Amino acid sequence: MTGPRLKDITAQQAHAMLGDAILVDVREMYEQAAERIPGAVARPLSELAAGAPADLPLDRTVVFLCASGARTRNNSVGLAALAGGEAFCLNGGIAAWKGAGLPIERG
Repeated sequence: MTGPRLKDITAQQAHAMLGDAILVDVREMYEQAAERIPGAVARPLSELAAGAPADLPLDRTVVFLCASGARTRNNSVGLAALAGGEAFCLNGGIAAWKGAGLPIERG
């Protein structure tokens, strides 16, 4: 698949954009049940691949995230196509978010 790819963004940059951007977690639901970023929208890659609608707001910047950034980066073109405008990959995923000391929810 060809097309625009997601740009990398750090956890600190993503956190600073939260008022204007939406976080979209592409990990599986069992992963999100263990821990998640407060306010992130759940859109597992497996469901998107099966044709589930992304239902993302077209007027907001989107920051996609997974556990480490690898799944998001590997699906960069397809995910970028789901966003209506500017879209990013959270470099390092939720692991980088936690490493930066930013809030997460557990359980």
